[in-house]
Amino acid sequence: MREIKHWIKGTAVAGTGDRRLPVYDPATGEQQAYVVAATSAETEAAIASAKAAFAEWRAASLSRRAEVMFRFRELVDANRKEIAALVSAEHGKTRADAEGEVARGLENIEFATGAPHLLKGGYSEQASRGVDVYSIRQPLGVVAGITPFNFPAMVPMWMFCNALVCGNTFVLKPSEKDPGVSLMLADLLRQAGLPDGVLNVVQGDVEAVDTLLQSRDVEAISFVGSTPVARHIYETGTRRGKRVQALGGAKNHMVVLPDADIGAAADAAVSAGYGSAGERCMAISVVVAVGASADPLVDAIAERIGRIAVGPATDPAAEMGPLISREHRDKVASYLDAAGDLVVDGREAPIAKGPGFFLGASLLDKVPTDSPAYQDEIFGPVLSVVRTDSYEEAVDLVNKNPYGNGTAIFTRDGGAARQFQYDVVCGMVGVNVPVPVPVAYYSFGGWKSSLFGDLHMYGPDGIQFYTRSKVVTSRWPDPATSEVDLGFPKVR
Repeated sequence: MREIKHWIKGTAVAGTGDRRLPVYDPATGEQQAYVVAATSAETEAAIASAKAAFAEWRAASLSRRAEVMFRFRELVDANRKEIAALVSAEHGKTRADAEGEVARGLENIEFATGAPHLLKGGYSEQASRGVDVYSIRQPLGVVAGITPFNFPAMVPMWMFCNALVCGNTFVLKPSEKDPGVSLMLADLLRQAGLPDGVLNVVQGDVEAVDTLLQSRDVEAISFVGSTPVARHIYETGTRRGKRVQALGGAKNHMVVLPDADIGAAADAAVSAGYGSAGERCMAISVVVAVGASADPLVDAIAERIGRIAVGPATDPAAEMGPLISREHRDKVASYLDAAGDLVVDGREAPIAKGPGFFLGASLLDKVPTDSPAYQDEIFGPVLSVVRTDSYEEAVDLVNKNPYGNGTAIFTRDGGAARQFQYDVVCGMVGVNVPVPVPVAYYSFGGWKSSLFGDLHMYGPDGIQFYTRSKVVTSRWPDPATSEVDLGFPKVR
């Protein structure tokens, strides 16, 4: 059985612990590999490796760091099909979906190549007579990333690309469910010229996470996952004096007004609700059908569900793959009996009978807002429809939800769309765009229980998160004019 190893000091290292964590093929249900869960000592060795590499990497010029990112970008692009194939094999998502993930990751590398511009400070000449003031941004030191199973290539690149070009060193703890991609990316960075020890990868679970949280040498932690874990990471990390950005769960609503193009809205709901089998934190999980839009919209969604091709990534015709594990598949399926009118039951799809962790696309209508199907983050191919009588009721529904990751509105009315983006309490908003994931030169993150911390992921916020500002006040006086002055420094 193949072991997926750690990556420390620029090379793959076999685990020495006594706990083996299985890595399954979600399309067949069979174990294909395993990781040896990192012990505290192994995680500390990765941290020590990053700490030892920091001084040299921090001293590297901005052009040198950008050069590594340029080379890494070319290597990822040249190997995108191989990366996508590994994502599909371990996660289960279709090849097209996996290639899309790699493409979005490439955008983050491209943003990071702009480090020489992004890290420019400010300069004020003659702030006082003979005094200049300027600001600079400096790296934090050793930083860590804890990433989820649903985007094993893209989310690590959200984190380490910016962290590295800012001059930090990095310890990555990927999901143990699909960990192989992290090693491939680490090796491509090595080929791109990243010095040994600047990026390290530890495979494992809560023991590795706890070690990262407790280490005095880890200055900052980035996390993407469920809200309960995000809250724990944030509270534990900040209590130990670390800078933390922790992205949590979501319950993304798509509001459809009566004037919307019903066909286009149905296409969007199906695409955003069932893409990657719903295992996206930006997936649409609730369609809010306003007024007369409800009946035709539900009918249009149901009709389209029947045309979705569900199958393994090895099937070129497949549009939706399996879920990540048998336990998760069964949990998602349990919501279908929870509440509302079951319009389409994904358990009846032939492929849901096995092998593999498949569940067909499912549709619930008239879902009560006090039911688990509405309140929980299902994270699977289950789309709930909630009906409202008015725009105001729809917005109130979105704003009262404890999550605030992403939302969307479908309408032909520009005034209503503009009012929605003003009214809605949410971090990312789409207008006739169902999955409003920002491009790499903006930043990704929600509000309320979808984000713990002040700064969003990647983009400008990412640069700010992985650096701290220093302000220098400078004067080079003529020694002949020097004198003692006990008064407060003057600027006028």
